[in-house]
Amino acid sequence: MEQAVKKLQDEITGNQNNPYIQVIGNFLIQHVQAHPECAEKIVVKGKSIAKSLEAMKNEARKKQSNGMAMLTDAEGYAIVLKYFEIDGQPVQAAQINPPEPEVSRFDVKLDEFM
Repeated sequence: MEQAVKKLQDEITGNQNNPYIQVIGNFLIQHVQAHPECAEKIVVKGKSIAKSLEAMKNEARKKQSNGMAMLTDAEGYAIVLKYFEIDGQPVQAAQINPPEPEVSRFDVKLDEFM
């Protein structure tokens, strides 16, 4: 399992400007931690997070209408698992959502300036 997590972390670190690799990489890390028996599928030579995104893109193209396609989180994660030849259900999407941005506490009312 450690080797799989390291491979994923290395790809995440090497692609910090790609938010999709960050999200899918973190999803896969959590999935492998929850299902250590899947680790061997992650370390297969030639498989990568970036290539799993390509698989997702190809599946979305099959569903497109008027040049646009959408996948739910569950559909996207299922495609990623299928790419890595991992059976089973993805870990819950709520666990892998990016953190909420901090909300500014600056609160001014127009009446305060009159």
